Amino acid sequence: MNKKRNKTDWNLGLLYDSIDDPNIEADMQRIEKEHVEFVAKYDRDDHAFVKDDNTLLEALNWYEKLEADALPKPLRYMVYSNHLDSSDTNISARLQSLSARQNKIEGEMAFFTIALGKCDKARRQAIIGNDKFAHFVVYLERMFDDYDHMLTVGEEKVLSAKSLPAYEMWVHATEKAINAKLVPWKGKKIPVAEAFSLVQVQKNTRDRNKLQKSLNATLMKVADMAEAEINAIVTNKKIDDELRKFGNACDATVHAYRNNPNVVNGLVKVVTDNFAIAHRFYKLKAKLLKLKKLGYGDRSAKIGTVSRKFRFDDSVESLKDVFGGLDARYRRFMEQYIENGQIDVFPKRGKHGGAYCSGAYNNPTFILLNHTDNLNAFTTVAHELGHAFHTELSQKQGPIYVNYSTSLAETASTLFESIALEAVYEKLSDKEKIIVLHDKINDDIATIFRQIACFNFEKDMHEAIRSKGYLSKNEIAALHNKNMKAYLGPVFGLDPDDGYMFVQWSHIRKFFYVYTYAYGQLVSKALLNRYKADKSFWQKIEQFLSAGGSKSPEKILLDIGIDVSKPDFFRNGLREIERDIDELEKLTKK
Repeated sequence: MNKKRNKTDWNLGLLYDSIDDPNIEADMQRIEKEHVEFVAKYDRDDHAFVKDDNTLLEALNWYEKLEADALPKPLRYMVYSNHLDSSDTNISARLQSLSARQNKIEGEMAFFTIALGKCDKARRQAIIGNDKFAHFVVYLERMFDDYDHMLTVGEEKVLSAKSLPAYEMWVHATEKAINAKLVPWKGKKIPVAEAFSLVQVQKNTRDRNKLQKSLNATLMKVADMAEAEINAIVTNKKIDDELRKFGNACDATVHAYRNNPNVVNGLVKVVTDNFAIAHRFYKLKAKLLKLKKLGYGDRSAKIGTVSRKFRFDDSVESLKDVFGGLDARYRRFMEQYIENGQIDVFPKRGKHGGAYCSGAYNNPTFILLNHTDNLNAFTTVAHELGHAFHTELSQKQGPIYVNYSTSLAETASTLFESIALEAVYEKLSDKEKIIVLHDKINDDIATIFRQIACFNFEKDMHEAIRSKGYLSKNEIAALHNKNMKAYLGPVFGLDPDDGYMFVQWSHIRKFFYVYTYAYGQLVSKALLNRYKADKSFWQKIEQFLSAGGSKSPEKILLDIGIDVSKPDFFRNGLREIERDIDELEKLTKK
């Protein structure tokens, strides 16, 4: 009897039948109507609802219901459809239209935070201290905090409306241009996303360098577009930051993610000050590859190959056992995702590159992959499942607290990725263990040191555009190489064309998002070590996974005994990488 194959394409029918489904417009009109009714009732000149406890509680309860549609289902459907085929101009047009309508809703709702923020200190304290508002305390405190960075209602409407042409349409246009390109390789033409995945699995330096050069050349064809886009969206951010009184370019992101700025600054400093750890690893890597110098395409090169293929169907079965062993719910979640068509697996022309997980309150969670049957693809599946499990467990927090901080999102994903990798590691031969240990360190370096180097690159780029007014594509590429060289170290020789990797680096469009990878990886190491020492600690981990955004990231972690504010916390995580390098050196000397 033939084994049943897993579904590998998204079933967006879980949301709507097609882009022409009349329910899309009906749902959008319903959402707009509900928000208009809320605005009509409470957006009065005197904002009297803030002054009366019962009226305020009524408004907050209604506001929480509206938050269930904070990212409307019609808009999510069109985003997902676009990510499956960015070449479809009909989908693109509908996406832009829905985005504009959503931005208008957000602009109209800005009055609520502003009205609450205007409360004097005594009224704020009275609200926070009233048991009636116990459920809303954290949310109200955030609103009070956000008020310091908000403008007038009219100005907020303008900023919300302009975000579409000043940011979203630029980013979408560049992404569309990249996804339309094909990279020449061995007589074929392959999607850009697939080319990125294939660079690291080439077995010899000549092929890696050749594919990297072909990839660079393809990206350079889009560089003029990316140059204009980057300058436009960074300048737009500068304007917004100045209006909102954010000083440094990264401040708005740290504020939005509810992290303690001192913790983030400490993380960036500790990792940057310890780039020598990455240099040491890459020196060893060059030796293992029998190379005197490494090129940019060599940074993820393998020192050997794990013999078996990590086909998607096999990976799913393996991960069901690994994660199901932690809690049966994880197996059930995975079975649901496969059966319902919530995972889109393989690369296709026009498809969004990389991988991600996307979910919303009381709606299906979708995972996008570009699976290529290697070990990295296996751990990527585990990584995205970590996001998905975090999303499912956070549903209990309700609409206003379901959305966890991005820094904790990366903590959950890297934790499950590490658990999956360790399960595979135990089944490998001694030779393969050396290969996988190398790959584990390589991934740690990329997740921590490379992402902080990218954070530094973004900082340099934003500061230069803010001071000079405009940067050419060559200048942006040079800044990219300068910061990549800083973490890669002296064993690397970078070609000027390598700098054009900025063209496709989608994370730099999510302004300073990348620090969360390093944050998450180092926190997940601490969680995994605690779990290994005491299996009952998994209950604490599930407490964190179920907390959503009900507290700040630092407070959620502190509640389970993880204090990231301690000066040595992040440094201790880096020491673990050094110990792994020690072990790799020892194993490869035998």
